[in-house]
Amino acid sequence: MEEKISCDGGHEFKLLLSCPSGLSPSQVSVVFDEAYDRIPHSDSSLEHSISEIWDARVQQSSSLYNGTKFRYGGYNFDVGNDPKQQPHVSLQLGLTDYRTFVGTNLSPIWERYLVPSEDDCIQCQHTSSPLGNGAVVETSDKKILVLQRSNKVGEFPGYFVFPGGHPEPQEVGIISHEGFQELNQCRTINNKVSQEMFDSIVREVVEEIGAPADSLSSPIFIGISRRVMNVRPTAFFFIKCNLQSDEIQQLYSSAQDGFESTQLYAVSMSDLENMASKMPGCHRGGFALYKLMVQGSEIGASGVCPGTHPYYPEA
Repeated sequence: MEEKISCDGGHEFKLLLSCPSGLSPSQVSVVFDEAYDRIPHSDSSLEHSISEIWDARVQQSSSLYNGTKFRYGGYNFDVGNDPKQQPHVSLQLGLTDYRTFVGTNLSPIWERYLVPSEDDCIQCQHTSSPLGNGAVVETSDKKILVLQRSNKVGEFPGYFVFPGGHPEPQEVGIISHEGFQELNQCRTINNKVSQEMFDSIVREVVEEIGAPADSLSSPIFIGISRRVMNVRPTAFFFIKCNLQSDEIQQLYSSAQDGFESTQLYAVSMSDLENMASKMPGCHRGGFALYKLMVQGSEIGASGVCPGTHPYYPEA
């Protein structure tokens, strides 16, 4: 069973997958296939509303543009039969775009796109559901970095978030599914997309916080959370930074994407608990994944090896 935290509106989240001991790039692969693309809804009026909503948004903001995104279509988890074998997650990704995201997930009538099902992927088969990413970044003085979103951004202005964004298909030369049908081409593009999962979160941290890439550890994948409102999925990673929080504060003032946020906070775990009440659900889920990772490492330190597995606690 997925974890569902009941709180107010956009604060609710589900943990779709938790990997508390963290997965390295070699333990995460991707299957990129049109089988994981969105299925159009049978209601033609719903489908037509996607264009109407997008056109209205573009009229309100001329800076909006449509770009391709990876669509979350589920995962396979393999713990293996050999105790020495490392666990492995295979993410299933299709292709979508920002226009369809605005017209389905962010639509005022987004719930009409959902299918009654206990299976998350069936439930969300008609939504765009681009896979976002977020990073829990820990400084050398053991602080966690949190941004306060600008009041000018489209989603959750003024809320606290971890740095993040999206892996980008264009970074690996993907515009459509065409040209990747042959087996060797599929393997090559799957490897590139898998690498983009990890490369993109480093890019986001560098651009949003200003920390140089060489100050950051290789990201480890800790799971996927989903905001209940708008069924918005986000993959989360844990990254260590070898700089102290006061050094990061100085770098933040010249961050490339600093316009997306108004302030950077370097906080303790207890401070983060207090800030979580003003986080969007998907980022509250990221905090929950981080806490599971911390709890797992504490259990490991006491002599019990924390397992890496999908997290399905009782409701």
